[in-house]
Amino acid sequence: MLAAGFAASAAAQPAAPSSDFPKQPIRVVVTFPPGGSADAVVRMLVPRLNDKLGQSVVVDNRPGAGGNIGLSLVAKAPADGYTLGVGAAGALSANSSLYEHMPFDVAKDFRPVSMLAAIPFVIVGNPSVPARTQKDLIALAKSQPGKLSIAHGGNGTAMHLSAALFSQMADVKLVEVPYKGSGPAALDTLAGNVPLAVVDLPSSLQQIKAGKLVAYAVTSPQRLPQLPDVPTVAEVGLPGYDSTGWFGVVAPAGTPTPIVQKLNAEITAALKDEQIVASMRNLGVEPAPTTPEAFEAYIRSETQKWAKVIRQANIRIDQ
Repeated sequence: MLAAGFAASAAAQPAAPSSDFPKQPIRVVVTFPPGGSADAVVRMLVPRLNDKLGQSVVVDNRPGAGGNIGLSLVAKAPADGYTLGVGAAGALSANSSLYEHMPFDVAKDFRPVSMLAAIPFVIVGNPSVPARTQKDLIALAKSQPGKLSIAHGGNGTAMHLSAALFSQMADVKLVEVPYKGSGPAALDTLAGNVPLAVVDLPSSLQQIKAGKLVAYAVTSPQRLPQLPDVPTVAEVGLPGYDSTGWFGVVAPAGTPTPIVQKLNAEITAALKDEQIVASMRNLGVEPAPTTPEAFEAYIRSETQKWAKVIRQANIRIDQ
């Protein structure tokens, strides 16, 4: 159904040259508040895009409802390439299973342009937890079902879903504790108020390196250059585990293919710029340039994957 929706929107494109695009400023609706990773990455790209496109790229922060508020504006915008959206794994894949009512249909209302970045997470623990490896942690959790708590960055976030997937694949019962962001979750784990957490790199890296948090595993498919000695969840007992946060650019459905291709070319070129790559990695995010087709396929696969996890964990978000 999702594939059919994307295919239908692509087939409906009018033939339109992109040689004179853009003729006016481009608005990029970022579904996060200023200062976060997604906002920071977009603002890193803006100077280069301004130069290469010959028009101003204006960032419009519209956070709220897990990204639904900002992307609903994009879904209703003219399909001319002058309004784009930056959405994350939640709004573009998981929210359709988390929310009873959605203001848009991702497959029908958007054309993927490119992924921007992947955000790996780390499963960490307070040093007081009597486990030093993921194998030990799983054994401990099995011996104390429903007694160990694991913090995450908020209900419905990628960190929450990472914790749920870990519990399901490890066949353990952990008490999931939501916080308002990765930072507070990491701080409470550091303080010993909660034993475990799934957090991002910016909120945990220095504490891990200082030995103040134990890093059991990273949630990404590959080890991270920032933590080369920390294994992935998959390689130490849970093969196939992969839970990475991400965000990317979408345009309204009906945006002409030549315009999507031009935007993709400039965005992906920017994501390969050495200075931008270094700045993104300093933020704890990994550049992830893709073709529109690859991003479309990834959104589809993520939607299917998280629908199963959410259903099994019985996770719902009250609106």
